[in-house]
Amino acid sequence: MAIKVLVVDDSSFFRRRVSEIINADPSLEVIDTAKNGREAIDMVARLKPDVVTMDIEMPVMDGITAVREIMAKSPTPVLMFSSLTHEGAKATLDALEAGALDFIPKKFEDIARDREEAVSLLQQRVKAIARRRVSARRSASPSVTNTVARPSPTARSAVKPAVNAPAAQPKERVTGRFKPSGKRYKLVAIGTSTGGPVALQTILTQIPAGFSKPILLVQHMPATFTAAFAQRLNSLSRINVKQAEDGDELRPGWAYLAPGGKQMLVEGRGSYGRLRVIEGNDKVNYKPCVDITFASLAKSHQSNVLAMILTGMGADGRDGARLLKEQGSTIWAQDEASCVVYGMPQAVACAGLASEQLPLDRFCEAIVAEIGNG
Repeated sequence: MAIKVLVVDDSSFFRRRVSEIINADPSLEVIDTAKNGREAIDMVARLKPDVVTMDIEMPVMDGITAVREIMAKSPTPVLMFSSLTHEGAKATLDALEAGALDFIPKKFEDIARDREEAVSLLQQRVKAIARRRVSARRSASPSVTNTVARPSPTARSAVKPAVNAPAAQPKERVTGRFKPSGKRYKLVAIGTSTGGPVALQTILTQIPAGFSKPILLVQHMPATFTAAFAQRLNSLSRINVKQAEDGDELRPGWAYLAPGGKQMLVEGRGSYGRLRVIEGNDKVNYKPCVDITFASLAKSHQSNVLAMILTGMGADGRDGARLLKEQGSTIWAQDEASCVVYGMPQAVACAGLASEQLPLDRFCEAIVAEIGNG
């Protein structure tokens, strides 16, 4: 049976274009279209699609509000269409926090080398999130990103900022405390893709102030999105979060997000290392690429890395994780039940590289326990 898709956009041209691409795959079927968020809410309740593609800016009701209502009343996987601007990035992150599972640029040429690749990418994204069950959420107020008062770095340990952690957690929490291995580390590294923004926000907003190691973050994301995403994480977290810059010296209690469109490498200089941010090879599928960052860590930090792979399509991170594992570092993977897409963690788990497979809501507890005070 074909995956049923509802296409929502105020542009008749774009609705037709997206519908043609989706219907070109025999496993997908557009069952209807809507021109605003209000129509979308009614159609989701009545038609029960498997996936909704949603524009952000629409008359009558915008896409973010519609996502909140859909998740509260008729939970359905939603793929957002976004503009690659700073404001578009902020709105897309709001939509993901509201419950959307993934996003894709409205200008397909921004993420694909040709039309055939763009068509395939959209079809793959729809099919990937169609497999994900979503649960109801209570309708929430807009993101608090712009309203949280952020303390200065020197006052961070004394002030506990308000945190609006997303509710993307597995239904059943695994009981029992995490048992640390006793191993010592120099840093934590996390790689992720589809579903990653909410997963990273879930983890980082729970990391305590005064965390004793640097954290590296590699999220598949366009260049215009990573700066806005780093700002959001920084405003919500007790630790400091920034977009990585070439030459950054790694510091305890800081998280460094790889910039979109570039590659982030680590050199073993200084107490914890130093970052290199480079353009990288155009033949590499992902910019940033988890494999490339992890491979540099295998060279610079050998056995001293606690690395983890979270939700995402594909297998990026598997080869880098293998290099780290060979050097004696520790690899964890997110479990299938809490992933939006199990592809990346599954690739690591199936290769026998992960010593732990954890639900999303256990990662912070496990990280803090494993790192300890050293």
